[in-house]
Amino acid sequence: MYLPPYFEETDRETLYGVIRDNNFGLLITTVDGAPFATHLPFLLEGDRLVAHMARANLQWRGFEQGGEALCVFQGPHGYVSPRWYAGTRLVPTWNYVAVHIYGRPRIVADPAAVRDQQARLVAAHEAGAEKPWTMDGLPESYVSGQLRAIVTFEMPIERIEGKFKLNQNRTAEDRAGVVAALRRSARPGDNELAELMAAREEAILKKDGPQ
Repeated sequence: MYLPPYFEETDRETLYGVIRDNNFGLLITTVDGAPFATHLPFLLEGDRLVAHMARANLQWRGFEQGGEALCVFQGPHGYVSPRWYAGTRLVPTWNYVAVHIYGRPRIVADPAAVRDQQARLVAAHEAGAEKPWTMDGLPESYVSGQLRAIVTFEMPIERIEGKFKLNQNRTAEDRAGVVAALRRSARPGDNELAELMAAREEAILKKDGPQ
């Protein structure tokens, strides 16, 4: 992706944190010479992504060709008005966080591994529930039928790009105005974006001192 140096985030753990917090990603490959995309929930396990899709989805059939795939994860994002800046002669923009993962998906064929992957995915999303749901109470014939209807795959991470476009090209005073306005906003996601910007500003102050 287009990645100016001042927006680039290279810390892998920071980027992995974005994936864990926003694990509903977009898998993009090429099918019959044209772009093909599927929205999927992913698990990040070590340095690989694990997911599954419907067997009726033709995208997985291209995995055996070994081509590179792109998986996109979107973090907090929101509109930024020039009214919020201390400076003048500025225009609106959009602040956002994005992580791009590149790799070559490979199919998981072993039935036991497929079932285990589904159990881990469920456990990850049921975590914190008073009575987490599991597959254990379902008839085995039903579970087996459901698992046969999906294709599980894993994608080792070969390359990762991170973009935190958070007004780094503006002054600290401008960024403070954006944070304050986002905190007042009632739009979904704006408060989360504000806290992310504030946390990064605090980290800059601790590292470099007041600017």
